[in-house]
Amino acid sequence: MNRSMKSAAMAASLLALLGCAGAPIAPVAGQGPVAVAEIGSFHTGGRSVTLSGLPKKEVRFTPTSPPTLLDPNGEFEVEQMYTQYVKLAPQSRRARYPMLMWHGGGLTGVTWETKPDGQPGWQMYFVAAGHDVYVSDAVERGRASWARYPEIFKSEPVFRTKKEGWELFRIGPADSYDSAASRHAYPDTQFPIAAFDQFMKQGVPRWVTNDEPTLRAYDALVNKVCPCVITVHSQGSTFAYTLASRYPDKIKAVVGVEPSGALDPDKVDVAPLARVPLLFVWGDKIRETPRWQSIQAPMKKMIAAVKARGGQVDEIDLPAQGIRGNSHMIMMDRNSDQVAALVQDWLVRRGLATR
Repeated sequence: MNRSMKSAAMAASLLALLGCAGAPIAPVAGQGPVAVAEIGSFHTGGRSVTLSGLPKKEVRFTPTSPPTLLDPNGEFEVEQMYTQYVKLAPQSRRARYPMLMWHGGGLTGVTWETKPDGQPGWQMYFVAAGHDVYVSDAVERGRASWARYPEIFKSEPVFRTKKEGWELFRIGPADSYDSAASRHAYPDTQFPIAAFDQFMKQGVPRWVTNDEPTLRAYDALVNKVCPCVITVHSQGSTFAYTLASRYPDKIKAVVGVEPSGALDPDKVDVAPLARVPLLFVWGDKIRETPRWQSIQAPMKKMIAAVKARGGQVDEIDLPAQGIRGNSHMIMMDRNSDQVAALVQDWLVRRGLATR
């Protein structure tokens, strides 16, 4: 998709978001335009919690408002997650099942939306390719909301520095980030480095004690929306593979974009995963990064175990295919459409979408 087509797609999407049902979205790879039938959102998961015994305090909700006695005791809804969906008109739908997009650690569903450099992201790409797309903010992230600590969330939030984001996401090598004024990227990086600070605005706190409620909320989402295909990034893969193993009849495929959370076949029966087609997409510089080699190793162990049980497992190793410079944030890289096309081709070959 060239720049003019992308601009047209963004404009059409904006019209749709403003409520123009049926607004056309520009095509992908020469396909005809698609029409949006519905855009909406909902929450899944969560539970009611009652707090008591906390002290009251006086607050002002605006500078000119009178003082209010704030009572933090009472009932609350907590540990829910948020999902926004874009549904296509039937004549535009070319995928057999909706695609659920799940983000990684310290991030939200913005991962899949407009890229930090202003170009359309994978949400737009796969909508234009004929998929209904559901983008989530998991428990504790974005529009899913937070809960009190330590009464409900049991640990303090963790925040990612720019240095960690730059180096862990393989935009630059180890010790390549001193400050915003002193950092150097890999010479062949596909990440739009001029937009790195804009990307870091997406960062949100994460808690290391919320896996159980997050899994429950994703479970509720799967049971509400699926059968489906899940496209998952990084930390979110822990939940995707767990639920694919739990619901191999509902989850028709999992596309893991640099997944970082595996099932351990020594502790978990991965045989049900053999019923779910799996695709793994790997970027560049993993072999040069010891931290990433240790992250990838459990995934490779899981892949081998699923294959040994007859599973349908494919891997796209981008540098091995001559596609160099992709970061951990593949869906935000300059060549993200090229990689999305490889994913779409795989879905077509698996009979999950048509051209």
